[in-house]
Amino acid sequence: MLRTVVAGLDGSPESRAATEWAAREARLRGLPLKIVHVWEPVPEPMAQAPLLGAETQQHWTERVPREAAEAIRLRHPDMDLTVEQRTGDAAGTLLDAAEDADLLVLGSRGLSGIGGFMVGSVGLAVVARAERPVVLVRAGEQAADEHEPDAEGLPSTDTAYRPVVLGLDATSPDETLIRFAFEEAARRGARLRVLHGWNLPPYYVYGLSVDIELHDEIVRQQAVLLADVLKPWRQKFPDAEVTEEVPAGSPGARLVDVSREASLVVVGRRVRRRPFGAHIGPVTHAVLHHAVAPVAVVPHH
Repeated sequence: MLRTVVAGLDGSPESRAATEWAAREARLRGLPLKIVHVWEPVPEPMAQAPLLGAETQQHWTERVPREAAEAIRLRHPDMDLTVEQRTGDAAGTLLDAAEDADLLVLGSRGLSGIGGFMVGSVGLAVVARAERPVVLVRAGEQAADEHEPDAEGLPSTDTAYRPVVLGLDATSPDETLIRFAFEEAARRGARLRVLHGWNLPPYYVYGLSVDIELHDEIVRQQAVLLADVLKPWRQKFPDAEVTEEVPAGSPGARLVDVSREASLVVVGRRVRRRPFGAHIGPVTHAVLHHAVAPVAVVPHH
């Protein structure tokens, strides 16, 4: 099966930003890009309304993907690019289209004044059910946002990539998640920041203010734990520049904070075979809704 990067497109600014990001990622991976445009049929009474008539449907099913593909080809003339138009439930159709893909990329609506982005019902449904990594990209994301500012502090694509940030629970690490983050950092020649967040056990909390030595000992233990987890990966990726951080407190809040300095934030989603609900996890859920950088959600067992 041909490996691809798949981008979901619905014509919105956020999906266009996601398509552009997917094109850059496909170039880094040396893979073809497939743009999937999904048309969800509307109920017949709505379809007869003036704003949802034949002309509007034609716009969505023909003009939107064509213009998106033209924009990609303009910036990446040598890219192997295909466009697929499908009809059906958006989440289910995107999951089917990306069944054999390396990566599925979707857009997320920007939230002015909040400093993050919102994941709609389709995005949440896809993330919760996907068997492949899913990247969510906020509206307005530009190529220069992935890079450090230039010497004058201005946006540039000629500078080094910002770090890739991995949120990792070192008490139950997963190879799929760690490998994904190391490979993404290697593709960019970027530093990998690994954050293992932790909270004090309840019976320590009240004594923290008077027992700094105890706090420092717990920090040391957490640092040793993370270092042991990453040691074999440093050997597999000897050229990688890796920094290890063990901040106390909410892991989700810390990841959101450092996302402002990242080119990509990588988090995991444990696959659970349950019949109902979107089982994403509280840390990943918080990062999806509030991180500034694109977020990669990697499913693992």
